[in-house]
Amino acid sequence: MRGGSGGRTAVDGLISIVYSSGMKFRAKICAALLICCGATASAKSGRPILIWNGVASMEKKRVELYYHAPEAEGQRAAVIICPGGSYHHLGLYNEGYKTADWFAKKGVSAFMLRYRTAEGGHHHPEMLQDIQRAIQIVREDADSYGIDADKVGVIGYSAGGHLVTMAGAFHSSHDELSALGIVHEASLRPDFVVPVYPVVSMQDELAHRWSRKSLLGKDQSDERKAEFSMELQIPADMPPSYIVVAKDDNVVDYRNSLALYDAMQKQGVSCRIAIYDWGRHGFGMLDNKFMKEFRWNDALWQWLVEIGIVSG
Repeated sequence: MRGGSGGRTAVDGLISIVYSSGMKFRAKICAALLICCGATASAKSGRPILIWNGVASMEKKRVELYYHAPEAEGQRAAVIICPGGSYHHLGLYNEGYKTADWFAKKGVSAFMLRYRTAEGGHHHPEMLQDIQRAIQIVREDADSYGIDADKVGVIGYSAGGHLVTMAGAFHSSHDELSALGIVHEASLRPDFVVPVYPVVSMQDELAHRWSRKSLLGKDQSDERKAEFSMELQIPADMPPSYIVVAKDDNVVDYRNSLALYDAMQKQGVSCRIAIYDWGRHGFGMLDNKFMKEFRWNDALWQWLVEIGIVSG
């Protein structure tokens, strides 16, 4: 082991639509407060793992994966959590710590990834490097954690939703670990992907421009925009996916999620989308009005049961 954001349900064909709330702080000071709170909460109940320890060319890169041990028995699944923050900063509390806490209470080993962002001068491929390394570590140490290595998935919010979608779509085409000279036997393909109010497209008509700038940096050529527009990059072996979004999202155009779902359908990927009439952006897993009334994560849990990742 390594140290270290209407109560009805309608189903139409393969699409499951759920109606529901929430909000995301956008001011810089609020983001800073969330990061501070997230770091404190994680220190209390998440054991930090320095993911680049032992990699000579990367040891100066301090990237932490916070392990939250399961608090119930009977599950052998694991989830890697990627908070959002426009690829610029991270909303560690509502989307990171609270998500890890929920999964751990359900008996799932939870790993919250504090991946590198543009706030620290980082752009692609650093974010993808970090999540691929996290997947490698969790898989290779699966026995130590009591995890089934074939039940390791990812959940991400906003820009983190883009990142986990990349992890699913680019597991073989963009092997950033091999590019660093890291030999890995474990597959980098997650077993399930959960993008929540995700950034998806880099195209002008849909893009969340702050996230695009933070991810791509100065090189925003048409070729790069296309390469990282995930609705254009879904392979046939994309893992089973569960997309969550609200129609009134006030930060990322909810049509990003529709485009992602359509792309998965065209490729025959097992996918479900939960579309809420209201909810805005950034609800995460906070115990807010939305969560108290609609419990969106209960529907997610049922889906995980259906695809055989967890037991009821």
